[in-house]
Amino acid sequence: MYDKLEEVAARYDELTAILSDPEILKDQNAFAKYSKEHAEKRPIVETFLRLREVKQSLEDAYEILKGDDKELKELAEMEIEESKETIPALEHELKLLLLPKDPYADKNIYLEIRAGTGGDEASLFAANLFRMYTRYAELNRWKFEIVEMNETGVGGYKEIIAAIRGKSVYSKLKYESGGHRVQRIPDTESSGRIHTSACTVAVLPEADDVEVQIEPKDLRIDVYRSGGAGGQHVNTTDSAVRITHLPTNIVVTCQDERSQIKNKEKAMKLLKSRLLEEEIRKAENERSEERRLQVGSGDRSERIRTYNFPQNRLTDHRINLTVYSLDKVMEGELEDILEALASYDQAERLKSAGL
Repeated sequence: MYDKLEEVAARYDELTAILSDPEILKDQNAFAKYSKEHAEKRPIVETFLRLREVKQSLEDAYEILKGDDKELKELAEMEIEESKETIPALEHELKLLLLPKDPYADKNIYLEIRAGTGGDEASLFAANLFRMYTRYAELNRWKFEIVEMNETGVGGYKEIIAAIRGKSVYSKLKYESGGHRVQRIPDTESSGRIHTSACTVAVLPEADDVEVQIEPKDLRIDVYRSGGAGGQHVNTTDSAVRITHLPTNIVVTCQDERSQIKNKEKAMKLLKSRLLEEEIRKAENERSEERRLQVGSGDRSERIRTYNFPQNRLTDHRINLTVYSLDKVMEGELEDILEALASYDQAERLKSAGL
């Protein structure tokens, strides 16, 4: 690790010199590129310098212990105790800083929830999950906007898609992709028998135009009349939009807006995010021989979590975490679970990186 830190520090000094060159200031693209790299390395270098200072203080304290001054030796002993606590903390922080950054960490997302096996009970569970994520978004002061929904007659959803925008949305929710299973007694079950049903959740980072480019010839765009809620507007104009990406056969629809143009714009953004998700998945698969994401591949077919209502229990199968506070989780109190997933993943990545 220390060799790597020395390399980073040397590169940081090099970048500092480059950015002070008057010629670089004339080239905006080059200046922006070097400034970005300089800013990314700054926290690593600053923490490394702090670690050096603490280590030097520790060495100085041990030297003082060799002397005869009683008061100085007492101060040195205090310095040693403090340094022994500070050094491991700084080293751990540096290990995390050295890990490759997730390029999508600060992205906004599209959250997709689909009812799976279980009929009406699965659609009701989809509604429960949607409310859970909505509450979590509210607690984080994120913006939450429905893009598409397909309701059932019992108050559930066959499918619901929402755009969530705010600070660190993707980094917080990226581990939610996968299969979510529920075990509970449906209201309609007179015998009190527990039913099992499931939903799939997908978390897609919002794609920028530069990340995903789509050829118009690769698209089939259909317009049709909106259905569902909407009063007089329903079935009066062809405002709903369905876009099919022909090379991948990915289909997205949007009918949330009254304007066909706005629906098309929303559908295109969702399509780009679906395509970006495919690219991320391919990249993960290519790296799978070296390291599969330890807390889950994000595959929608992978069962990641069980919600057992009779026992008020939630179990995350990827990290063998069980909590008996399902009622609070369903009200959006997800932070402890998400932090546990992130911590586990950090530990596995550090192990894989040999740090």
